[in-house]
Amino acid sequence: MGMIRPFLLSVLLALPVAAREAPTLPAELSDYVLDPAPATKELLLKKGDRLAICGDSITEQKQYSLLVETYITACLPELEVTTRQYGWSGEQAGGFIKRMENDVFRFKPTIGTSCYGMNDFRYVPFDQKIADEYQKNLTTIAQAFKKSGARFVLGSSGIIDSVPHWVKSATGTKKDLNLSLSKFRNVALGVAKKEEVAFADVYTPMLVADYQAKKLYGENFKVSGKDGVHPGWAGQTIMAYAFLKGLGIDGDLGTITYDESGKATAANGHEVVSVADGKLTIRSKRLPFSAAEGDVKSDQTIAAGRALIPFDDELNRFILKVNAPKAASYDVTWGPTTKRYTADQLKGGVNLAKDFTTHPLVEPFKKIREAVGAKQAYETEQIKKLVHGEEGKANMEGTFEKTEKIRAEKAAAIVAAIQPVEHTITIVAAAN
Repeated sequence: MGMIRPFLLSVLLALPVAAREAPTLPAELSDYVLDPAPATKELLLKKGDRLAICGDSITEQKQYSLLVETYITACLPELEVTTRQYGWSGEQAGGFIKRMENDVFRFKPTIGTSCYGMNDFRYVPFDQKIADEYQKNLTTIAQAFKKSGARFVLGSSGIIDSVPHWVKSATGTKKDLNLSLSKFRNVALGVAKKEEVAFADVYTPMLVADYQAKKLYGENFKVSGKDGVHPGWAGQTIMAYAFLKGLGIDGDLGTITYDESGKATAANGHEVVSVADGKLTIRSKRLPFSAAEGDVKSDQTIAAGRALIPFDDELNRFILKVNAPKAASYDVTWGPTTKRYTADQLKGGVNLAKDFTTHPLVEPFKKIREAVGAKQAYETEQIKKLVHGEEGKANMEGTFEKTEKIRAEKAAAIVAAIQPVEHTITIVAAAN
C-alpha cells in the first residue's frame, strides 16, 4: 500500500460504527493486531456531571486534559460539567488505586476517564505476567468507579516514538515496544468490555497518524513527542479526540440556515438576532472548537493534530447552509476572512469551524481555555505538592479545605468566561 493521504485517514477513522469496530491499518502496520473496539453510541455526559480525568505523566502534561475540558466547557456549556485532572508523573494503574479514595472519590465524581499503560508495560517487549497485573489493576479501577456510582471511560495508552533513554531497564526496539503496547491496548479493551464501561482507543489513531505524518513530513515528526513518550500538542490533540469520542460526543455544534428571501434560522445553541442584505447577526452560546494555531507540519501544534485526524468532521461541525441559492457561488465573510463557496456546497452545508481558523469566536474560546489551564495547573499543585507534601502529611483535611478555596476561585473564573457571543456572518453572491 502507498502513502496514506489525510483524506484517506479520515475515511478509515470515520467509517460507520459497524465498519469501525475492526481497525483498518495500512499494510506496513499489519504486524499490529488490534481487537475490534465498538464506538460509544450515545453521549455519556449528563447535565451537572463532575468529570475526573486520571492518568500518568502524559495526563499531568495538562494538554489533552486541557483540550477535553475546554471542549466540554465551551462547545457544550449547557451541560454545566465541572472537571478535575489527576495526572501524576511516573504513575502506574496500581499506584493510582492507592490514592483513588483520598484524591478522587472524596469529590464524588459522576464520570471518570483513565489513561494508564505507558508506565505499566515497563518499556519491555510483551510480558504476559506484566500484562496480567495491568489487567487486574484496570479491573479494580473500573469496578471502583462503578461501585461509586460513576460512569467510566477506560482509555488505552498511546504509542512510543523512540525507546526512552531515561528508563534504564528498557529493552527491545521501538517496534518491539509498540507491539507490546498494542497488546496492552487489547488488554484495556478487554477489561472495558468485561466491565461494561466505555473505551477510549488512544492507541490506534496515534499509531496511524504517526505512520502518516512520517510519510508526509519526515521521520522527525513524532506524534509521541520528541522524547518518544510525552506527546507535543499534535499527539495530545489526537488523545483528546480519542477521549471525546469515548465520551460519545457527536460533534454537532450547531447549524445556521439562510434563505435569500431574508430569512434565517439557527439550531443547537445559536439564535438569529437579525438578518439584513445577507448579513446575519448570530448569538452563540456554544462555541466551536477554535484552537487551530500552528504549523500543520510541526508535531508541537494543535493544527497538526487536527489535520491528521477527522477532528473537525467528527467533533467540530458548525454548519452554514443556504436554501435554494440563486447565484452560482457566494462569498462568505466571518470575521476578517472571506471564503468562496459554490451554490452546491452551501446547499449541502459547509463547516465554518473547519474552514475558518480566524473568526469572532476564537478569542472567547481562548478565554475559556486559559481559565481552564489556570485551574488545571493548580489542581496538580494542590494534589501533588500540597496534599501529598509536607503540609498534607501534617494536616491532610485542613490542606484540602484550604486548597479547595483557591481552586474554587479558579473554577469560578471558568464560569465567568462562559458568555454568549454576538457575531456576524455575511453571505453575498460572488461577482464573476
